[in-house]
Amino acid sequence: MRVLGINSLFHDPAAALIVDGRVVAAAEEERFSRRKHGKRPVPFSAWELPELSARWCLDRAGLDPSALDAVAYSYDPELARPADRLGLDDPWDRLRQEYAREAPGFLAEVLPGLDPEQVRFVPHHVAHAASAGQASPYPDCAVLVLDGRGECGSHLAGRYTGRRLDVLATQSLPDSMGLFYEELTEHLGFLRSSDEFKVMALASYGKPRFLDELRGYVGTDGEGRFRARSVPWAELAPARPAGEPWTEEHADLAASAQACLEEVLLGLARWLHERTGDRVLALAGGVALNCVANTRLHREGPFDTVWVQPAAGDAGTALGAALHVAHLEGPVEAMPTAALGREWSVPELRAWLERAAVPYEEPEDIAETVAEELARDGIVAWFQGRSEYGPRALGHRSLLAHPGRAANLERLNAVKGREEFRPVAPMVLAERAPELFDGPLPSPYMLFVHDVAEAWRERIPAVVHVDGTARIQTVDRAEEPLVARMIEGFERRTGLPVVVNTSLNTAGRPMVDDPRDALECFGSAPVDLLALGPFAVRRAEVFA
Repeated sequence: MRVLGINSLFHDPAAALIVDGRVVAAAEEERFSRRKHGKRPVPFSAWELPELSARWCLDRAGLDPSALDAVAYSYDPELARPADRLGLDDPWDRLRQEYAREAPGFLAEVLPGLDPEQVRFVPHHVAHAASAGQASPYPDCAVLVLDGRGECGSHLAGRYTGRRLDVLATQSLPDSMGLFYEELTEHLGFLRSSDEFKVMALASYGKPRFLDELRGYVGTDGEGRFRARSVPWAELAPARPAGEPWTEEHADLAASAQACLEEVLLGLARWLHERTGDRVLALAGGVALNCVANTRLHREGPFDTVWVQPAAGDAGTALGAALHVAHLEGPVEAMPTAALGREWSVPELRAWLERAAVPYEEPEDIAETVAEELARDGIVAWFQGRSEYGPRALGHRSLLAHPGRAANLERLNAVKGREEFRPVAPMVLAERAPELFDGPLPSPYMLFVHDVAEAWRERIPAVVHVDGTARIQTVDRAEEPLVARMIEGFERRTGLPVVVNTSLNTAGRPMVDDPRDALECFGSAPVDLLALGPFAVRRAEVFA
């Protein structure tokens, strides 16, 4: 059974391929097109398909479109209703629905040989749920989905038994925790449906003094649903013009909304646990990328284990839709890793360097070379193996730095062109993590925050956020031997078992994906060393 999954209607277009129940490939269109998020989530862009990532997925498996048994599209227009009947102010949404209905024909045009009859519509939140419940290591688990919107809802609660879904509750629009957070993002001067993570970071600088007021608009109903209506944000704090400095009021509003979101998530999780009694909760939907809320859910919620899809946003619905359709025909396996994207062989990487005419070396062990550069306080662009599926850099497309220099937070934010309040993350071997960090462990996908042990806060200041936490990534040496050697080499030189890890990109640009992207980023940003596979390119030599 060969199933291609497609997400395209709203934002973060992506493709994923399942062959005989196994995840073969998954990638976001932005990595190919170099447009952040692939496109903006407006009705006029709904026709745009992830044709580049879809073709790559097929090429990866050596398949022609005609060989597909099904194409799973993560939206079902038959379930949609007019926006005005849903209480949404979206007069052009009818255009979005029309594009969705015509998707089989559009897909057949961009994938010659595909039979339009092979396209199957999968409800948006079912696709989200499958990206968690069917992709997780747990065949039996509760599942919770929260996002901006699907066809006519914003939430799904259910249970997977043997990877088969039983839906227990849904929430109809216009109530939406995703839209609640998006509206605040826009009010605070950030880009809606893109910069919500900035609001989460800003919240750490504030106090939730507007929480009581927000509870008048947002809260759970005790029956697996919630209310979340439009908030008059300007009555609480003035809007921040984009690019202007933020104030204490803005930080307090962010902190209040963050606390409100966490309360709703906890309320829904407690209801779901009462209904299922399950030990494991799987999360998906854009709200599941809120690692602060995920951590509170882990600490205060009723579930022993919380597993979050690393591509929890709409990109992950490509994988979820494919898994859902594949499971109708037979068993499916959990996703083996988030490293499901493109990779290049050593000869191919060498050819890129030769073509770029840059001086390079091939050290005996690139991990030791990088460890030495980091110990000297250099910044390293790290490009290794298959690219990651989802928004987090997990040791394949990363910028690395020394965590013991407090100034490196400001330095990295300057390199990337980011706001000064944005944190960077520590990468640590899984077996060492309990010594330094208190929180859900292991944490391979960087989707939780952890309290940094008091004894370590002054030793690794670059990765400690203003509230004393860090969004860590634990590294399993069996799965990531090269990264493990690099971290160990750095510790031998510095005594620190942690390396700073942030995504290999600059502000407004997608994460680096192919060698050309890596060379362009290296050439335009003050990075000291590029580790491209086994090769090292030094800035001092390129720009001598």
